[in-house]
Amino acid sequence: MTDHYPYMARCLQLAALGAGTVAPNPMVGAVLVHEGRIIGEGFHQQYGQAHAEVNCLHSVPEKDSILIPDSTLYVSLEPCAHFGKTPPCTELIIRHQIKTVVVGCRDPFAEVNGKGIEKLRGAGIQVVMGILEEECMQLNKRFFGFHTNKRPYTILKWAQSANHCIAGKDRQRVNISGELTNRLVHRWRVEEASIAVGTQTALIDQPALTARLWPGPQPTRILLDKQLVVPKSQAIFSAAAPTIVFNLLRSGVEGHVKYMQLLEAGSVVKQLLENLYALQIQSLIVEGGARFLQSFLDENAWDEARIITNTEMIISDGYAAPALNHGRLLYGEQIDADLVQYFTNS
Repeated sequence: MTDHYPYMARCLQLAALGAGTVAPNPMVGAVLVHEGRIIGEGFHQQYGQAHAEVNCLHSVPEKDSILIPDSTLYVSLEPCAHFGKTPPCTELIIRHQIKTVVVGCRDPFAEVNGKGIEKLRGAGIQVVMGILEEECMQLNKRFFGFHTNKRPYTILKWAQSANHCIAGKDRQRVNISGELTNRLVHRWRVEEASIAVGTQTALIDQPALTARLWPGPQPTRILLDKQLVVPKSQAIFSAAAPTIVFNLLRSGVEGHVKYMQLLEAGSVVKQLLENLYALQIQSLIVEGGARFLQSFLDENAWDEARIITNTEMIISDGYAAPALNHGRLLYGEQIDADLVQYFTNS
């Protein structure tokens, strides 16, 4: 009996190489195996370009192309059966007469969701399911969360002192996390589609909200500024990345800055997430301030929380950090004086 797990694990390794470049598409890896030998492999490299299955089959050396029909194709996510930016991968698989396809997990996207598997089986192809299914779903948690919850996959992040303060007295800015942890935070930024702060954080900290310490794409900057009081001279309005300003006064576009008007009635968080979903922004990391973060917690509109605690710092009369009222600790890591803890919404 074939051990499918090593080949699906390789699919996951390949898929992860597409992080930051394929959204809003999922990360997908594919491996073609003939009698225990990998003869081709590929992954989805860039949004709008060839899918993993295409790159995998194109990678097969000419001398091995005769082996394709008698090989097993492993793919971490259900092959697409619809015309999008590229033709359906199911048609390619059928055309190559591949007899067995091993799929990590189903695709929740409405245009796919079982249709790819159904089409392959309808063509007489054996489809094996459920190999490293949980790992395949975890890899694309942003994609799955976006399509399942109809909102961006939302990550809350803050740094706090050992006595759980996020800032000094009167919200005075304090550099809490260390140099190495700051690099990690910038890596987190390039992994997400957007990054958000509230009005007070923008006014006091004057953040650029760009990833300067890690290579990768810049996230779209999200600013909640109800009364449009943040000066346009601030770095958050620079040309380094697009900016969306949610406010109560107006809508419109000025260069790379988009203004979106919210209703005064109703939840600001709910409206913000609904608008980001409509804009096809798949993930969001919220970096402050405390009240803005707490509103996501109170409305249970979050998926992960990443809390950095400087275990050696005490801030007297400081401004309190948000209260994580529920959440399951996944793991923690110590980086110099910083304890970095990862929570999931339980």
